[in-house]
Amino acid sequence: MSGIPWDTALAVFGLAVSGAAGVWEFTLVGRKLLGYRVQMDTTAQDAAAAPFAGVLQQMQHNGTPLRDPSFVLLRIENSGRAPIVEDDYLAPDGARAGIRVAFRGRRVVGMVVTELSRSELGSFFTPDDHGPGSPQQVPGLGVSDGLIELPKVKLNRRDHYKVLAVLEREEDFREPAFPDPEVVGGIVGGVRRGRMRKTEYYPFAAKPVRALLIVLVLVLIGESLFMLLRSDPEPAPLDCASGTLTLSGSTALAPVLREAARQYEKVCPDAHIPLSDRTFQGSVPGLSALAAAGKKARLTGSQGLGDRLAFSDGPKSEDGRPQLLPRPVALSLFTLVVNPDAGVKDLSLKQVRDIYAGKITDWNQVKGNDVPIHLVSRNPGSGTRTTLERQVLGGRSLPAATVSDCASLAAAEPGRCEVADTETLLDTVASTPGALGHSEVGAATAQDGVEEVRIDGYPATLEGADEGAYPYWQTEFAYTYGEPPADSMAAGFLRWLADEVGKDVIRSHGDRPCSELAKPLLCRPS
Repeated sequence: MSGIPWDTALAVFGLAVSGAAGVWEFTLVGRKLLGYRVQMDTTAQDAAAAPFAGVLQQMQHNGTPLRDPSFVLLRIENSGRAPIVEDDYLAPDGARAGIRVAFRGRRVVGMVVTELSRSELGSFFTPDDHGPGSPQQVPGLGVSDGLIELPKVKLNRRDHYKVLAVLEREEDFREPAFPDPEVVGGIVGGVRRGRMRKTEYYPFAAKPVRALLIVLVLVLIGESLFMLLRSDPEPAPLDCASGTLTLSGSTALAPVLREAARQYEKVCPDAHIPLSDRTFQGSVPGLSALAAAGKKARLTGSQGLGDRLAFSDGPKSEDGRPQLLPRPVALSLFTLVVNPDAGVKDLSLKQVRDIYAGKITDWNQVKGNDVPIHLVSRNPGSGTRTTLERQVLGGRSLPAATVSDCASLAAAEPGRCEVADTETLLDTVASTPGALGHSEVGAATAQDGVEEVRIDGYPATLEGADEGAYPYWQTEFAYTYGEPPADSMAAGFLRWLADEVGKDVIRSHGDRPCSELAKPLLCRPS
């Protein structure tokens, strides 16, 4: 089979099996086929003692009550696709009977034809009329002790008739269960050498056909597995870009961007977005790194960087850098977080401002525990810090740090320290009694050992921001250096963030995609 692909060979083999099954079923089996079904074979022991037994209590044969009667309902049918006529039956010349049914261990005490598929079949079971006083006999139909003989009935396709036999146990038969009835008969030119076939379970197909169908199913499964294993990887979506993209900026948005980068690399196998512990160092450092990279690239005309993006909590400061172009990505929520030792879960906006102004220095001044307040803040340039100053503190800057290292905060005195990233801030608040800090909501929710603080009774929710009741929120911007090429990694990743999967990632971290707001370009609460 050299030169013939395996999938083609399997497909040809499957077609061959299908053809063989069709030829067998519709050509060979389509010839004459005489079948039978034993539709009932049951006993009627202890009939006299059974309630409502009725006529069963009075069943007799030659005036003697039946001791252990049983009943057999037999269906004789044309199971093939061609009619069966009298000359088709395998029987000696001149014989009237075409089928014999034997009941080992039982003798026949009564028999009747109970159902005909067509009324015309009744003529085969009508006695010959030889005049008054003559015995009423049906040619070919007879009953002996353990045997029933049935006539050569003409049967068109799907014709059938049923025979009900009443039997009595032979006195010398001691087995608890009776053997199945033995049906003997055949036709000339039929399949399986013309023998009758039992058709209780699969009247639609012969056993060889079922075997061929099983082989066909196995072939199809094998071909599917072969195609799956050998198939080339699915092509990347048309909007996928290739190359390397460098991200920087907001630590608050870092969890969203890390997950989004991993998802984008899965969808776009030729894309690479390297991430490390130092990828996100804050909004201002990220913008500075983007500006420096663009200046170093010495771009000409309207050309922009296509391999870098910086993310910022809020818009850039008004300090130049006109080459940095903003694109709103998400509406983020921030929250104040406190060490549980403080004993507070809700602060008014005035209390928050007085705490950061140094007017309130112990939690007992706001109905909390007698614990000094330790303020843990982000370094200058942090978007969450800038948003805290603008949105919550009314534009007032944070006071100067009292120590350079948060580990140096005195337990019995109020103080303030600064850290570089959100993760370190949350860990510090969790380990410092009386500590108060600020964080992105998704990161705060996932951090053990800290509690979120309501402001004026309102938790950090998008609904609260929409109503104007919750003040600590900010628009997250993605910044490019100039206009990136449409086929670049920067442009592709931004489009992906605004698409369904990207929006799902943003929502999963508690933020709201800008594209879902009433004014996406402003990206502010409704």
